[in-house]
Amino acid sequence: MSLDVDRVRADFPALQQGVAFFDGPGGTQVPRQVAEAVAATMTAGLSNRGTVTAAQRRADAVTLGARAAVADLLGCDPAGVVFARSATQATYDVSRALAKQWGPGDEVVVTRLDHDSNIRPWVQAAERVGATVRWVGFDPSTGELGVDDVRAALSERTRLVAVTGASNVLGTRPDVPAIAAAVHAAGALLYVDGVHLTPHAPVDVAALGADFYACSPYKLFGPHHGLVVAAPQLWDGLHPDKLVPSSDAVPERFELGTLPYELLAGTTAAIDHLAGLAPGDAPRDDRRARLLASMRAVEEHEARLLDRLLTGLRGIEAVTLHGDPAQRTPTVFFSVAGHPGHEVQAHLAALGVNAPASHFYAIEASRWLGLGDDGAVRAGLAPYTSDEDVDRLLAGVAALAG
Repeated sequence: MSLDVDRVRADFPALQQGVAFFDGPGGTQVPRQVAEAVAATMTAGLSNRGTVTAAQRRADAVTLGARAAVADLLGCDPAGVVFARSATQATYDVSRALAKQWGPGDEVVVTRLDHDSNIRPWVQAAERVGATVRWVGFDPSTGELGVDDVRAALSERTRLVAVTGASNVLGTRPDVPAIAAAVHAAGALLYVDGVHLTPHAPVDVAALGADFYACSPYKLFGPHHGLVVAAPQLWDGLHPDKLVPSSDAVPERFELGTLPYELLAGTTAAIDHLAGLAPGDAPRDDRRARLLASMRAVEEHEARLLDRLLTGLRGIEAVTLHGDPAQRTPTVFFSVAGHPGHEVQAHLAALGVNAPASHFYAIEASRWLGLGDDGAVRAGLAPYTSDEDVDRLLAGVAALAG
């Protein structure tokens, strides 16, 4: 079943502004159903989770409902879903808990393709306990991260490998299952940053081979917070610093303080919205099947628009495209000769096209590509992106390039 883009766009009030939003990799626009769910939860009467009052039961139902929704989205166990303020915070929390089991001689592997939130927490945790950090580069001409390059960094002392499911600037989708096989053969754990992958493809955490998988609901139509999932038995072996009276149960032991119930309700609404984009013949009560069908339709829609965007940019002589990975999300990182990224961004913004310029926290990737700390312009597609949006972006870049 294909995506009905007009129907999709009708759910997003922000699109009525007439702006073409290409900044989804930094956070998508929000459908009205999500805003309504957040508002309804905040005004219905809430308290801390419990079973005595209606407000307590409501908070509990919202929490369990969000865990179930995330489990359907990622193909994981709802009992292994941990919510956090952001994916960055979640990764820091996990890194600190894991590092309690590391020491001098142990090794951690990170890649230069990753967002800094899947690099710095591991580097800093390793440094605190005297462990060694091994770096893996990528091919700057293609943006590809080689499985053999990751394998070459492994040893019997490797404790964890951190890798992205998709680069947030180049769109590169590494062969995560093959990397996972190599990592597990070395006896190590794999932490996958799925923040940029999850909005663009069906995800099955077990099939990927990820021991931990992090993502952010606000990159897929939801509210601003983050989460990380793992098997409950893996969580059970980790002991984070926490308050004495707080629960020691999994996953609650990793969720410090009171959860933002309204954001969890918004996350469930966002996942339900995704499941309804193009569910095909999947049964109404099978949200996982509906999600898989919808995300396949999203992939098809975004792949077609990506081809349109790449073809157009390649036809503009002054444009340089950074990276050309074979497997990618619909994300383009580019420069225009003679025009700094911030100038390109401002020019496009004046035309009602939002395509920001930065390193987008993929600072190691930007430096590896020779772009320094300035980065380039990023254009990311979303399910609500239209052909007309793409054409407006191309026309704006062409006009600036002369």
